[in-house]
Amino acid sequence: MKEFALVAGLAALILMPHSAQGAEVLEYESERHAYRVVTLAEGLVHPWSVAFLPDGDLLLSERSGRLRLFREGVLLPDPLQGVPAVASKGQGGLLDIALDPAFATNGLLYLSYAGEGRGGMGTEVLRARLVDQSLIDHQVILAVDPKSSGGRHYGSRLVFGREGNLFVTLGERGDPDRAQDLGDLAGSVARIRPDGSVPPDNPFAGDSNGIRPEIFTYGHRNPQGLARHPETGDLWAVEHGPKGGDELNVLGAGRNYGWPVITHGRSYAGFKIGIGTAKA
Repeated sequence: MKEFALVAGLAALILMPHSAQGAEVLEYESERHAYRVVTLAEGLVHPWSVAFLPDGDLLLSERSGRLRLFREGVLLPDPLQGVPAVASKGQGGLLDIALDPAFATNGLLYLSYAGEGRGGMGTEVLRARLVDQSLIDHQVILAVDPKSSGGRHYGSRLVFGREGNLFVTLGERGDPDRAQDLGDLAGSVARIRPDGSVPPDNPFAGDSNGIRPEIFTYGHRNPQGLARHPETGDLWAVEHGPKGGDELNVLGAGRNYGWPVITHGRSYAGFKIGIGTAKA
């Protein structure tokens, strides 16, 4: 049996080798594995991310702006307090959750979300401390600037690398040209320390030409999947492209992943893009 969490539709589901007491259990047989699907909670509104706490509890983000706690087999009715205000518009809202590598001792976690400001909305990352059922000690450690209108392409996945730095995927907010502007975080994957400072070995750290030193890779459209390979430590990113242009990339420091100059996808109204077969 395979064991992992899945949040989908309006319910939180988990695939696990044993059933939860009193829960409905559905069994499926695929070509390679047998799966038991157990419904743990229903009634969630646009659930976006799950984080496993050391004690076995689950934190779940709802895009509408609520952070929920699943404890001892029950989804608690009241959301956590101290969650930042989010712009729940279009694809925006409260998005990913990541626990600090030392969460068991320091209680720190990281939230990505669409934040409002002058000019509209943009992806932001907040660090906070979880105490009981509240977030305290708020610190915004990364923010895409300028903010912009429109409700799409926030990116927002959070993953810690082996060395303890935080990787953040950032969509280009529906403005393709921003992905090739190294003075703009939009359309990039950023790499920062847990306090938001820039690691000195970032590919553009120390550059004096107006390049954002947080940038690890750029030329992305809307990277909404990010995972660290358990053996090699490589980062694998899933990117939502235009029609026919979704991508799976292994990220390399300083690399340009081509959007909007090079893509396998096809353009649609208002976008001027090239179609190619190689990455820049």
